[in-house]
Amino acid sequence: MTLHLPGARGALRAYEPRTEPLALAPGAPFASRTVFAAAHVVADPYADTTPDSPAAVDWDATLAFRRHLWSHGLGVAEAMDTAQRGIGLDWAGAAELIRRSAAEARAAGGRIACGVGTDQLTGGPKALPEVRAAYEEQLALVEESGAQAILMASRALAATARGPEDYLAVYGHLLRQAADPVILHWLGPMFDPALDGYWGSADLDAATDTFLQVIAAHPDKVDGIKVSLLDARREVELRRRLPKGVRCYTGDDFHYPELIAGDDLGFSHALLGVFDPLGPLAAQAVRVLDTGDRDGFRALLDPTVELARHLFRAPTRFYKTGVVFLAWLAGHQSHFTMVGGLQSARSLPHLAHAYELADRLGLFPDPKRAEDRMRTLLSLYGVTP
Repeated sequence: MTLHLPGARGALRAYEPRTEPLALAPGAPFASRTVFAAAHVVADPYADTTPDSPAAVDWDATLAFRRHLWSHGLGVAEAMDTAQRGIGLDWAGAAELIRRSAAEARAAGGRIACGVGTDQLTGGPKALPEVRAAYEEQLALVEESGAQAILMASRALAATARGPEDYLAVYGHLLRQAADPVILHWLGPMFDPALDGYWGSADLDAATDTFLQVIAAHPDKVDGIKVSLLDARREVELRRRLPKGVRCYTGDDFHYPELIAGDDLGFSHALLGVFDPLGPLAAQAVRVLDTGDRDGFRALLDPTVELARHLFRAPTRFYKTGVVFLAWLAGHQSHFTMVGGLQSARSLPHLAHAYELADRLGLFPDPKRAEDRMRTLLSLYGVTP
């Protein structure tokens, strides 16, 4: 049946949903690339909460989604930006998420890496020793859980650091302490405005030099870097300057096909929020790449970029709303509710176009269910045929 979807100016347009999904079967981990999907959390829709309340999480549905990703061979990047870290999920909730997901990973035989930050610090500016201690607390919890650590960019450090030397000191201390090699995470201000000027400078060339100094001082403690600057050229230049053995995990949700495919001088691995909704299709594409077929990989993944750019369009930090919306349409959760009430962060026309783009790609295992749920949402907004 035809759906009538609202456009940006309010006019309705007719859309004929597809009737068959893509055939995307689970499979083994990959041979040529290490790939993490940054996974969202499923809110408890029956919890009596407010946007300022601690997150109420539906643990069964949240962990089931992680099993879905592992079944397709993807690793899970846990308690990251996609999980609404610092925008609905506080440190207490993130700590519980890390413990539960790490235990689930052991049971399922899945790969997991977890975010280490400083979000237990609240209030005004903090001294550097407080920032360092907060990082240490979270690093200890992740290591005790048996997961790999991802050292995330810290709002508290960005607010406190006086220059590059403070970043070098804090990260150097943490890397010396880390039991195993970690992933360093550089999240750009388009994802979190509070991180503007990270690594001690708003000049990205200067910031990159400081970032590379951190890695060069402790290459044995850095498994890789995760870069989310939405600048493909800069990422390629950066990965070519990395010490041997240090991976580059692209976090560029605009240019991921070309960056993962790579060129004759190298390639990026992946740690991507967009692989939450694209998981099965992304996994199939990487398996094609495992055979050496770069063109086949691009043929599968290039058509997904339009959806990714739509989900991550400015203000980029609200991409989580589209990710959770698509998880609801795909049947991974029974409702479209988010911790912190973030389901309200995107407009109906935005969500309608996300549905259309995802449906065209065949991302919904049951297209009829997705159509029915889209129709329900439209009716709640007063859209009638």
